[in-house]
Amino acid sequence: MDNEHPLTSAVIRGKRKEVPPLVQECLDAGESAQSIVEGRLVPAMKTVGDRFKNNEIFVPEMLIAARAMKAALGILEPLLVEAGIQPEFKALIATVEGDLHDIGKNLVSMMWKGANIEVIDLGVNITPAKFAEAVVEHKPDIVGLSALLTTTMPAMRDTIDAIRATAVTTKIVIGGAPVTQDFADEIGADGYAQDAGTAADIALGLLQSA
Repeated sequence: MDNEHPLTSAVIRGKRKEVPPLVQECLDAGESAQSIVEGRLVPAMKTVGDRFKNNEIFVPEMLIAARAMKAALGILEPLLVEAGIQPEFKALIATVEGDLHDIGKNLVSMMWKGANIEVIDLGVNITPAKFAEAVVEHKPDIVGLSALLTTTMPAMRDTIDAIRATAVTTKIVIGGAPVTQDFADEIGADGYAQDAGTAADIALGLLQSA
């Protein structure tokens, strides 16, 4: 893993202003948008996730790294579309009904993008019906449900029931401060991510074994 590359290092350190010129340098040197994502950005977010899991960094550091990653993707995504290159997997993510918190969701979204998964973010306070409609429309390979409040955890169960009632087969991962593996098992989720650092590993594990 080449964490010494200037672009990879800049994303890890959250140096957002340094990222666009470094991306352009890579492009000018003949690297494709896909190779930059896979060879420079994916390793960066993997390192960020590992450091978070090991308590070497915390949420603020993850946020600034995610913003740096977003700056890179803002340049590269149009080039990937132009080249007809699509991520291998598609994800749908949102915070469940009654919950307006989005920091955790946003971090997971960026970690998934950092793992080269296409992410459709529905936002916050999303009803089970809206989730089900979006699943039917987008047919994602995986769905992420977030809740930060204990009072909104029952909405996760209702949302999973609504998604399962559609004809779409998809993996469902849940997470958030009050959520546990036992609760995930109880409501029929396929996976549980205890934090954003593990979210990409959990998602890829489910998707690649499907």
